[in-house]
Amino acid sequence: MKKLIIPVAIFFGVFTNLNAQEKLNPEISPEIVHLSMESNAIAKSNKEMKGDKYTFRYSYDKAVKAYNRSELLTIDGQRQLAKSYSNLNKNIEAEEVYANFINISGILPEDYFNYSMILKANGKYVEAIIYMQKFSELKPNDLRAIDYKNNLYKFENLRTNDEIFKVEHLMMNTNAEDFGTTYYNEKIVFSSSRSNTKMIDRKYNWTGKPFWDLFIADVDSGELVKVQKFNSKMNSKMNDGPASFSNDGTFMAYTKNHSKDKSKDKVVELQIYFSTLVGKKWSKPEPFVLNNKDFSVGHPCLSADGNTMYFTSDMAGGYGGADIYKITKNANGEWQNPENLGNNINTESDELFPFFEENNKILFFSSNGRFGLGGLDIFMAKFDENSFGKTFNAGSPVNTKSDDFAIIVNNKMNKGYLSSNRIDGSGGDDIYYFDMLKGLYLGKKINGIAKDKDNNPIPNTFITLSSENGNLIDSMTTKDDAAYTFFVDSDKEYKLVGEKETYIEGDSIFDTFGSEYTITADVILLQKEEPITEIVAEKVADFKTNVVNELVKVFGLNLDNVYFDFGKYNIRPDAEIELNKIVKTMNKYPTMVVELASYTDCRSNEGFNQNLSDKRAKASVNFIKSKISNPDRISGKGYGETNLVNKCACSENIPSECSEQEHQKNRRTEFVIVKE
Repeated sequence: MKKLIIPVAIFFGVFTNLNAQEKLNPEISPEIVHLSMESNAIAKSNKEMKGDKYTFRYSYDKAVKAYNRSELLTIDGQRQLAKSYSNLNKNIEAEEVYANFINISGILPEDYFNYSMILKANGKYVEAIIYMQKFSELKPNDLRAIDYKNNLYKFENLRTNDEIFKVEHLMMNTNAEDFGTTYYNEKIVFSSSRSNTKMIDRKYNWTGKPFWDLFIADVDSGELVKVQKFNSKMNSKMNDGPASFSNDGTFMAYTKNHSKDKSKDKVVELQIYFSTLVGKKWSKPEPFVLNNKDFSVGHPCLSADGNTMYFTSDMAGGYGGADIYKITKNANGEWQNPENLGNNINTESDELFPFFEENNKILFFSSNGRFGLGGLDIFMAKFDENSFGKTFNAGSPVNTKSDDFAIIVNNKMNKGYLSSNRIDGSGGDDIYYFDMLKGLYLGKKINGIAKDKDNNPIPNTFITLSSENGNLIDSMTTKDDAAYTFFVDSDKEYKLVGEKETYIEGDSIFDTFGSEYTITADVILLQKEEPITEIVAEKVADFKTNVVNELVKVFGLNLDNVYFDFGKYNIRPDAEIELNKIVKTMNKYPTMVVELASYTDCRSNEGFNQNLSDKRAKASVNFIKSKISNPDRISGKGYGETNLVNKCACSENIPSECSEQEHQKNRRTEFVIVKE
């Protein structure tokens, strides 16, 4: 698996990996040391500190040997040993190390995330989800946790080949690193560590293979042929590539190591350089204005005219790890301030290898922070108006449990290339060609405004989006402009519902058939003309009291709330007892009307909890409906994590310290009798 260890090993590790066939080894290395449960209380040994020095130099094979020579490792040492194995693509060994310390005190939430990624790389998806859930509970507001919760239900679909892409391994691949293709006139330029003709064959500590250079190849029915060096003057003594070109092939941007970096951190950052074709010669490379000894910039993707560039950087102010940015030139040809593409694209982990297809305005990129099949997955997002919409995982066969990255697509959106270290390759990173057999699925965008009959906006309206079968998909509360936006699937029907105090609930039914990407669907709410008076409210309260007394009289006890297990909405046996009491009473009073209100505890994000509470309400309502006359007398609604019955709220960054019994009190359905 390609490792992205920014900023410790600022190579965006995606550039390198070892022989992917090592993943097939079913045996655990006998070198793995016994990891003591008491190791979190010990000091680092000299051998462990030596291992730390090797990891800093990317010499992970030497680091593994040093760590394994230590009789006891601290938790940090165990963590570094696991990461070193992982960086060598020895994920089975990495899994064993994680398993030995993952459940002892002193671990970090990030350990759960990293362990989950290793389990995915080893094809252990069920276990991976367990530890991703642990990570999500500890960091519910982490963008990676939110993306996991929002997309977990799509997992099986991602694993299924929907026959949109036909992916083929190329014969030109070697056991070296071959990756990072880009279009150049009618040819393909890519990066590779294949044998070179340098007098001194320098090798990279991480892989033990030569540094990579830029190569160029002709295209023959998708296959890359007549491979040769792109330009010897472009290739330095360290890593060079990948590259990008303007559409006319006269302006070039490419990534290279900052070979003259003498900063105190001893980390060799990445930089971007530009060159212009003058006649038949490329000009002397000029540095990008953002090149800096304190952070990396790389993976450039130029627009057709060369005046806009997408790139990756771990500069300060991002979401964490490496983020994708956009930058444009002014009329004088000067690069302006970079724009972070935001959390629709970026996460706390790494987003890399941006490629923007201008004709269709689709951004392709790779991420190990968004929910996927393992390692780096390839994602897509459509640009509309001033922002990128919902991010979609490309799914199988583009993505696998290995690293899949650096995708490019032609302007007809029917052919392209990607890079991967999947196990059917030649070893290391390989280049794959693909045909796109069907239209690319990117969903639709829904825009609307909550307003009254006179078209006046109604701020702070609660909007819910449901599928045609009534399942809640998403919800939000509008701001001052009363506007809302949702991203949905194509070729389906949906329903929007708007709710606000003093207004009658309004709805809008629409579909996403047709070719347009953006659909407008407003919700109109009518103001209530006769609000409930205090006298009416008092009568309702008296009625509720009489019904409760009747329940006591009939059953000899008060009706209790219905409670649910954490994260679930199925009806438990104890809940059936309470629901059957309501059934019996409603059948005795054939005109009685009951409303249910369902809630969750504070754990997980607001959208997830709203969805879960709606499912709990629906499950409770369906149970009663099936057993009473005139089922329309029962209805229900979810209210998420609102109206907690105790002080078990979750702050933005710190999970609640309440016990499970205390959280249980909030995972409930309450009964409200509104009519006799």
